[in-house]
Amino acid sequence: MGEPTVRKRQLGAKLRQLRHHKGLKLDEVAARTSLPESKVNRVELGRLGIKPDDLDRLLDLYDVADEALRSVLHSIARHGSRRGWWQTYRDLISPAYADLISLEADAQSMRSYQTTLIPGLLQTAAYARATLTATGMTSTPEEVNRLVEVRMARQSVLTRPEPLELWAVIHEAALHPRIKSRPQTMKEQLQWLLDKQELPNVSIQVLPLSAPRHVGMIGSFVMFGFPETADLDVVYLENLTNALYVEDHPEVSRYGSAFERLRAAALPFDSSADLIERLKDSI
Repeated sequence: MGEPTVRKRQLGAKLRQLRHHKGLKLDEVAARTSLPESKVNRVELGRLGIKPDDLDRLLDLYDVADEALRSVLHSIARHGSRRGWWQTYRDLISPAYADLISLEADAQSMRSYQTTLIPGLLQTAAYARATLTATGMTSTPEEVNRLVEVRMARQSVLTRPEPLELWAVIHEAALHPRIKSRPQTMKEQLQWLLDKQELPNVSIQVLPLSAPRHVGMIGSFVMFGFPETADLDVVYLENLTNALYVEDHPEVSRYGSAFERLRAAALPFDSSADLIERLKDSI
């Protein structure tokens, strides 16, 4: 059995919600659609994809007349099982990382709060290589090079025809030089941030060291927004060995509120750019 993807879980959760709204049990759904109960259950758990005709049978049973919602769910069903460019690196990247890349490819917006590192979508190759070397404790030089390739390829979502809307709040601590032997790496990275914020779909704010206590002290997080409906938004949390996806709508909403507080506590755009420029010039 393959690992469930976030998009499959999203689809399954929505179908389960629709079934509960109709007051139907799994065995009743199976009897009225001729779909095996085990199959419906596995789809709802995100462990199995679903064919368009079978999806329509479920949506008809649940009286889903909203054509926009039906279109969205069909789109998620298609994307949940698709093979992306990142499959070329499946021997190197974890399922959780593949999910992250898939979400970046599908999302309309991304809100990122980072405390110690520049967001991956805003990193230079040199900075990415330095941080991957430091944090990938068992990675070989060849693996690091391939991981840098992945990180650079991910950034294409910012310049595609309908680009990802990225709003990044970066703690000032992440902007100070940490690679003492290669100051030019950080200097170029800070200039890259200044260049990237010129993109109309990229917004960058700096949370200064002088900021009072704030909700971001709990750690970094990333929120993905989708054009379909807010209850399909996802939060990504990363740790040393794996990643956690928060998909429960009330919990995701709390992260949304936290990000709004961080935006309010951060410096305005112009002041953020001025601080980045001063830090770059001081290196």
